[in-house]
Amino acid sequence: MKNVWEEAQFNLRTAAETMGLEPEITERLLTPMRFTEFTIPVRMDDGRKKIFTAYRSWHQDATGPTKDGTRVRPNLTPEEIKALSLFMSIKHAVAGIPAGGGKGGIKADPAALSEGEYERLIRGFMRRLAPKGAFVDIPGADIGTGAQAMAWMLDEYEQMNGFHSPAAVNDKPFELGGSRGGFEATGWGVAACAERAAGELKLAGGRVVIQGFGQVGSITAGALFQSGYKIVAVSDISGAVAAQKGLNIPALVEHVEKTGQVAGFGEASAAPAAALLETDCDILIPAAVQDVITEENAGRVKAGLIVEAANAPTTPAADAVLLKLGRTIVPDVVANSGGAIVCDFERSQGLSNDYWSLEKVREKLRGRILTAYDEARAQAAERGVSMRQGAWINALSKIRAAMMWRGWC
Repeated sequence: MKNVWEEAQFNLRTAAETMGLEPEITERLLTPMRFTEFTIPVRMDDGRKKIFTAYRSWHQDATGPTKDGTRVRPNLTPEEIKALSLFMSIKHAVAGIPAGGGKGGIKADPAALSEGEYERLIRGFMRRLAPKGAFVDIPGADIGTGAQAMAWMLDEYEQMNGFHSPAAVNDKPFELGGSRGGFEATGWGVAACAERAAGELKLAGGRVVIQGFGQVGSITAGALFQSGYKIVAVSDISGAVAAQKGLNIPALVEHVEKTGQVAGFGEASAAPAAALLETDCDILIPAAVQDVITEENAGRVKAGLIVEAANAPTTPAADAVLLKLGRTIVPDVVANSGGAIVCDFERSQGLSNDYWSLEKVREKLRGRILTAYDEARAQAAERGVSMRQGAWINALSKIRAAMMWRGWC
C-alpha cells in the first residue's frame, strides 16, 4: 500500500466487514470529522522569516474530547497525521478511555533548528491551532516533541487564555501538572503485553530482539530484562548489537546515555542492522518506525511472537504472511497504548488536582492495558480472526455504541 493512511483505512474496512458494521458508520470513520492545514511563520536566528506547514486531524469525538500527540519531522505528510488520528480513536476505545482520536504535526526538522527557533515554532503552532481546552481537544507529545515542547505549549495556551489549565496539554513535566510515569508509559505497556502473550505461548523468559532503542525500546528492554527475559539484540539508527547470552540492558542504557548510540557497546558484538528483524529469537519487538515488516521479509521472521511497539510496523500483506506461518502478533493499537492510557490519567489528575504516585500509575496502567489485551484476544477467539482484527472490532463496537446513543446514525 502507498502509505500508512491507506493501511489504517484497510484495517478499519476489514474489521468493519467482519463485524457487519453499518456502512454509514464505516463511511463516517474512514474520513476525519475535521482536518486542518495551516502555516507558521517563524523568525529565525539570522533575522529572516521561514514558513512551516502544520496539520491537525480530529478523527471523531463521539467517545469524548479528541487527543493526543504532536509530531515534528521533515517528511511529515497529511496522510500520516490522518492515520495517526484514526489510530488514536482505536487505541482510546481499545483501552476504555472516553476520548476520541486527534493528532497534530509540523513539517520541520528539529535537529536543524536552534533552541530558540524550535521554541518559537512550537509556540507558533499553539497560537495558530488555538485549541479549545481540556474538554474539547488536548494536544500531546510525539516524535520530535517532548516534555519541554509540551511545557511551551501549555504556557502559550495559558498566556492566550489568561488562566491556568494543566489538563489542556498532555505529556508535560510533573512540575507543571504532568503525570508521573509518562515517559515510561508506552514501554511499560509494551512489556506488560509481551509478558502476557509470552506466558500464554510458553515463551516466558525467552529471547527478545528489539528494533529501536529510543524512549519506547529502551524502557521495554529494561522492563523485560528485570523480568528475566534475555534481550539478545537491539538496534538504532547507528547499527545493531547482539549477545547470545543476553545483553546487560542497564549497562547498554548507560552507554547510550554517554554516546547517543548502541554502536560501540563493549559488552556485545556488532550485528547487521538490516537483518535484525530476521534474527533467531522468541519475541520480536519492532519499536522504531512503520512498515518495517513487509511482504518481502515477513517469511524470514523467525520469532513466534511479535509485539508491535511502533505504529503500523507490519504492512497488511506481511500480516497475512505471518498469520499463515502461525505467528502471533500483539497489534500496535493494544501494545503501544500505554502512552495514551497515562495521558488519560494525566488529564484526570490535572482536572482533579490529585496527583498519583509512580507506583499507582504503573499499577493502574498495567490493569488497563491487560484488560485491553484480554478483550482483543476474546474478540479474536470468538470470531476466529487475528488479534489485530479482534482489537479493531472491540474498538469499533464501542465507537459505534457512542455514535448510536448520540443519534448520529
